[in-house]
Amino acid sequence: MVTGVGAGTGTEPGAGRPGTRSGPRADPVTEPGTGTGPAVEPDVRPGPGAGADPEAATGTGRREDAAPTALEAELRRIAGRVPDPELPVLTLEELGVLRAVHVSGAGRVQVELTPTYTGCPAIGAMSSDIERALREHGVPEVTVVTVLAPAWSTDDISAEGRRKLAESGIAPPRPRGTDGAVPLTLSIRCPHCGSAGTELLSRFSSTACKALRRCTACGEPFDHFKEL
Repeated sequence: MVTGVGAGTGTEPGAGRPGTRSGPRADPVTEPGTGTGPAVEPDVRPGPGAGADPEAATGTGRREDAAPTALEAELRRIAGRVPDPELPVLTLEELGVLRAVHVSGAGRVQVELTPTYTGCPAIGAMSSDIERALREHGVPEVTVVTVLAPAWSTDDISAEGRRKLAESGIAPPRPRGTDGAVPLTLSIRCPHCGSAGTELLSRFSSTACKALRRCTACGEPFDHFKEL
């Protein structure tokens, strides 16, 4: 269980005396993974109405350029380990759709997800799986929001994710150029034998993001994760 995100209880000692503050406060947050270390309050930063730059603030009331806290980094690792519902060989972190995790208050966490394409049917399952994973680790209130900009591309798939795709028999997407185009010199290699001689059988395979191809050398059909 991750400590530091549960709702706080109790009051400040000396409540009611001049110069002290009273009322509920959040439980202190310990350094994730150690259970010890200096206690800090959950990172709740002022929103646009409290002196923050409205153009640089997120919906959680914190700046986009703010570095994640140790607690947020730990929560992101938990959320990032959730497998993709359509490609369970990949985690959401390896797929590159997990954008950010913010602690927005005591016991409240907001997760930002970018779908692989607009209208992706898997985004609902991703959100539910992330909510379940974080709640199992002690986060009582989880909100998953969809972020469409910047748009996801296959360049967001990590090197480890590409390796796992090839190992599972799926040709990984080719890297795109700086202008977004895929160089014609980059052939689609067979994930089974490595041959560059492959042919397209169908533009769509089991999911919209994959095409069905066949190797002309070994004759094996395989999926190719299309470049986006």
